Amino acid sequence: MRSTRAVVAATGVALALVASACGGGDDGGTTDDASVDAGGGAATDAATDDAAGGGSAEGASVGVILPDSASSVRWETADRPFLQEAFEAAGIEADIQNAEGDAQQFQTIADGMINAGVDALLIVNLDSSSGATVIADAQAAGIPVIDYDRLTVDGNADYYVSFDNVAVGTTIGEGLVTCLQEDGVTEGDVVLLNGSPDDNNATLFKEGYEAAITEAGYGIADDQAVPGWDNTQAATIFEQIFTNTGGDFVGVAAANDGLGGAVISVLERNGLAGQIPVTGQDATDEGLQRVLQGTQCMTVYKAVRAEAEAAAELAIALINGDTAAADELATGDVSGVPSVLLEPQAIYQDNVQDVVADGFTTAENICTTEELQAACEEFGVG
Repeated sequence: MRSTRAVVAATGVALALVASACGGGDDGGTTDDASVDAGGGAATDAATDDAAGGGSAEGASVGVILPDSASSVRWETADRPFLQEAFEAAGIEADIQNAEGDAQQFQTIADGMINAGVDALLIVNLDSSSGATVIADAQAAGIPVIDYDRLTVDGNADYYVSFDNVAVGTTIGEGLVTCLQEDGVTEGDVVLLNGSPDDNNATLFKEGYEAAITEAGYGIADDQAVPGWDNTQAATIFEQIFTNTGGDFVGVAAANDGLGGAVISVLERNGLAGQIPVTGQDATDEGLQRVLQGTQCMTVYKAVRAEAEAAAELAIALINGDTAAADELATGDVSGVPSVLLEPQAIYQDNVQDVVADGFTTAENICTTEELQAACEEFGVG
């Protein structure tokens, strides 16, 4: 069983590398994302070296606004330090702040950065409306804006750096199908627990996993979004789904590890944790622990360091006034915004070590109990 999943994961990585090398990709398909024309996303590895060699960025500054600390731990534990490291290496002063889920605070932080005269602005929007306002204000002040991780729909940012989010959703859906088929479940209905309805990424994730699941012959038992990616609300919503369906479903496509954890908490109360496959995304420590314990069948790893370095490299080019270099980095296009799009990786029990080896987390963070230490030893995490 496990070896099959490892082969699937390894194949996915190989295909991603081929896709990157060829500059091909996903062509999306729906209104918001019809223009998803993923490019390679290969312009990530040398951000630090290139930044250091950029030459003319001395004395420059960049503003970065992260969205919150609640929806995912990645913003503070991964994005912030990786971005800080890349900008420091380039000699650029980075002002990195967190809006903590407050749109007014988001605007206040942006106003401060714009008034301070930053040379470029990276934002992770809370919603497209408030994000578009910040983009317009910055561009009016002559400051280029990069949408980081989340596209501001109709915001007209100068560039966009993220993962191919339809491909992320496809990876979730294919992962769930793999888990079901390994368990001998070839038919039945699946619950879709989606991300926030005002997050364009959530729309793209769902597009990917719904297609993968239905094309594999499974039906949809229920399909609901979780406002604000709120894990507490997710548990309440899934509890209602469980009651309304009488638990008559074969799997759950949860859009990230936080939502997956909420689902599994409900399944545990009903004695079903580990019996019904549940997905996730972000390769959080908690998600990886559940994968090792067998209560979550898979998660999706997005190499945040590569994403942060790609964004930093792009920002440094803009700060240097080298739009030709920026355009060369942005080999894709999403809704008319030049984009750097990276490919995700499916993570099962067999390849949790890939996330550790990449420096995204540590074995000490994951193998925290006797049960987990045994699982880590079994699956080579360390």
